[in-house]
This record gives sequence, C-alpha cells and structure tokens, in this order.
Amino acid sequence: MISLHVQAEQWPIDGEFTISRGSKTTADIVVCAISAELNGRTVRGRGECVPYARYGETIDSVIEEINSVAIDIKSGLDRQGLLANLPAGAARNAVDCALWDFDAKRDSTSVAAQLIIPSPNPLLTAYTLSLDTPQTMGRLAAANAERRLLKIKVGRDDDLACIEAVATGAPNSRIIVDANEAWSPDDLPEMLAACAELNVALVEQPLPAEDDAVLAEIAHPVPICADESMHAASDVPALAALYDMVNIKLDKTGGLTEALNAKQMAMEHGLGVMIGCMVGTSLAMAPAVLLAQDADFIDLDGPLLLAKDRDDGLHYFDDLVSPPTPALWG
Repeated sequence: MISLHVQAEQWPIDGEFTISRGSKTTADIVVCAISAELNGRTVRGRGECVPYARYGETIDSVIEEINSVAIDIKSGLDRQGLLANLPAGAARNAVDCALWDFDAKRDSTSVAAQLIIPSPNPLLTAYTLSLDTPQTMGRLAAANAERRLLKIKVGRDDDLACIEAVATGAPNSRIIVDANEAWSPDDLPEMLAACAELNVALVEQPLPAEDDAVLAEIAHPVPICADESMHAASDVPALAALYDMVNIKLDKTGGLTEALNAKQMAMEHGLGVMIGCMVGTSLAMAPAVLLAQDADFIDLDGPLLLAKDRDDGLHYFDDLVSPPTPALWG
C-alpha cells in the first residue's frame, strides 16, 4: 500500500535574506514523502517545495492541496495524472518530485537515467547577494569576487549605486540583476542602459508582470529574463515576444514533469533558459540540478543561504554544485 505523508519544516537562513518585497530569516518549506513496502523493502521518495505568498500560497494551503491527492496517490496516480489533478505551484512540485524519487528507487535506477543523462555534471551556479545598502553589497561582492556568477537583488531608489558597487567589488564576475518586479516602465530604459554600461549579463523580471507589454516597445541592451511572469509551458509563446530568457523554477511549474515541458517549449521558441530556485534545502535543488544540465544560467544556491543544510545535501565547491546522490534524491 502506497502512503503519502506531508509536513512543514523551518530552516534558519544565515542572517537575513531581503528582496524588493521584504525580508525573511527562515525558509518555510513543505516536504512530501511517498512510501510503500515492496518485495520486503521500504521504498520512499521525497519532494520539497517552498510556498510563495506572491502567488497566494501559504504553508497551510499547500499542505491542504497535497493532502487532497493522497487517496489518488494510494490508487496509483502517476506524474502525468498529477498534472491534471493539481494546478501549477508549490504543492504539485512537492508531490511530483516525490513521485520521481519514489519511481527511481522502486525501479533501482536513477532519475538521471530516466532523463537519459548518463553522467550529470557539476554546474556553475550563481550566488545571490540580498538587497542592502550599496556599501554592504559592495563589501559582500568583494568577499565573493572569486565567484564567476553573482546575482544581486535590487528594488530601491539606490539601485544603480548598488549595481555599481557590486561591479566594482567583483570586477571579474558576471552579474545578474534581479529586480523582482520593482522597476517602473518609465525608468526601465535608463536602468537597462546603465546595466549595459556596467556589463551586467542579465536583468531578471524588471517590471511587474502586468506591465510585460512594455518590453516589446523598448530596446534590450541587456538580455531580460522572465521570472514572476513565467510559470508553465503554456506561458512561453506569449513571453517569447517580450523576453530574451525565462527563469524556470520547480515551485512555479509545479514540479520536474512540467518544468521539462516548459524548458522544451522555451528552446523551441528561441528563448534562453535559466534554472532558478526559492530559498530551500538541497532536497529542493536536487531535481533542478538535473533539469539545468544544459541551461544558459543556473541559480541553485538556496542551501548556501541557509545556516545549515540537510544531511546528504548537495556538494558545493568553489562556485559549482554537484548532482544529487541517491541518499538525497533521485
């Protein structure tokens, strides 16, 4: 008999993580576990998600969504069936990734093998500097100047000073600027021009999603990546006329299954692909590391922002992140 278990967990952040919408000191997550006794052995698959208030999600609402499919899971609901039973979002992500892990362990194989990735490689990941004063961000950039890719959170009146401070502090690093919808249409051309002068590699979701149409009317001196505007594969055709890239996050697509669809759709429409994350543990990052094997940009640094990570977590060394071991996921 297959059983489903769900629980909330809280993981302390190393300090405080701040973006344009606010600050937090903990990563509040939900873990779904699917298990069964099969042929004398216990098979258990896990998936982790991060409920996000931006999309109306809470810990309680996500747990309720996951529990709503418990009977279906016990009856044999598979990943394709799950796409029709739950909407895109954090809850479906946790269940979908738990099913991938469960199926791999049941069949004594790996998710990488199922995805025809015989030898997944360590990947260069961005390291995120949260929103702060220009002085503090410049100091943190200098402390991480050996990293090849830095991502910085912006969204205040002194954004240009912050970007300049980071570029000065880490002159050899490529920089992703993430505004989390905080810039205005009137200011955008000037901000993009300044980013181009500072050799910024990518600007992520500069405008509120409802203002996306503006992006078709202005020059893109720096590539622009959709984040809050990008959820599932069905979003891609419209975004292709506005953006240069899309940021695919499992908590938005609702799991690895739909993320694979979204990635394929993005490539078919000529969009670059970034694989990103919420602030979570290695269990949340593990499926995304496999998804990101041929991505253009990778931002899977969630565990590096925590005070501690799970046992058997992903191995981060220099500015690389390793594929997951079976003890963690997949």
